[in-house]
Amino acid sequence: MQKELRFDVKDYKLNYLLYLPDSFQQNGSLKWPLILFLHGAGERGGNMELVKKHGVPKIVENQEEFPFIVVSPQCPADSYWVNELESLSALLDEIVREYPIDPARIYLTGLSMGGIGAWHLAIANPKRFAAIAPVCGALSIPEFRRVELQIKNNVNQLSVGLKRLKDLPVWAFHGDQDDIVPIEAAQKVIQSLKKQGGSAKLTVYKGVGHDSWTETYENEELYIWFLNQHKIK
Repeated sequence: MQKELRFDVKDYKLNYLLYLPDSFQQNGSLKWPLILFLHGAGERGGNMELVKKHGVPKIVENQEEFPFIVVSPQCPADSYWVNELESLSALLDEIVREYPIDPARIYLTGLSMGGIGAWHLAIANPKRFAAIAPVCGALSIPEFRRVELQIKNNVNQLSVGLKRLKDLPVWAFHGDQDDIVPIEAAQKVIQSLKKQGGSAKLTVYKGVGHDSWTETYENEELYIWFLNQHKIK
């Protein structure tokens, strides 16, 4: 089961779910891999049950044994993940301090708004993650252009920032009929990374709209792939 917790340090405030495998209590001396999961826009607010609707927190809700510690924060109702990058980094610092996390096996994933947030967070912290898996996300969609200006960034600057990720393993997922985040936006990011020699791949679901997360997070291959990625010190 997942615990509902509150992170409140200085100006950083986030509610979050924490999943610890049953075997964590039996093997407290082990260093554990960690997944940081970022939900979509529809799960923002103050009801933590919303965070369990999709993705990794849904998968682990009724599992006693999953080979990762999972942290799933909730974005405030009036915000976007791209505005919460410092809070997310501070939360991650706290989790790494409090739990036996393997720093070489910290993974990042998110869907829709969370997929966009995953790209932004990785660009802001290129050395922190062993791998990322953005789902139906890209650097930007029209709705987020205003938000990017708020964080003193724009699409071109973010594209330049992609150079920081050329050594980071990336596996992105997208439906070819997505009418919320156009697949062309995701393809552009992956192509840009590949041109820079990056290790990036994109799985496209034929005939699938915005919900490319259900198939992605139910696929054990994603978690096997995560575990095969280790950050080079």
